[in-house]
Amino acid sequence: MTELDNALIALLRRDGRATLSELAADLKVTRATVRAHMDRLRHSGQIAGFTVLTRDDVALHPVRGLMMLEIAGSGTARIVKRLQSMLPVTAVHTTNGTWDLIVEIGTQSLESFDAALTAIRTFDGVTRSETSLLLTSRR
Repeated sequence: MTELDNALIALLRRDGRATLSELAADLKVTRATVRAHMDRLRHSGQIAGFTVLTRDDVALHPVRGLMMLEIAGSGTARIVKRLQSMLPVTAVHTTNGTWDLIVEIGTQSLESFDAALTAIRTFDGVTRSETSLLLTSRR
């Protein structure tokens, strides 16, 4: 991926409905260049699709957060499977560095968010966790 590809993707993440003309102006290239890069990114699978985030999507889980987990030994696959079966868990990411997993959690209330955290912390193999609430999301 080129620098222009990365800049184009960043602009599309901010506004997936931006026109070719708007994107070209922001990137200081021609519309034809933007179209060629978008076609290539879609064809290669770098852009898998476009989506819309609605007010209902955000309202579905008014309390959202990220929970970072440290896992002892080789229990990651077992814990991932268990996390995926939990209703409040919206995504599970493996990562490198200090934390083994990052878990996205969404609930209707702080009480149910806390209950999910408490349940996850009791999983055999979870040795440490840190959680951050998502206060405001911007595109």
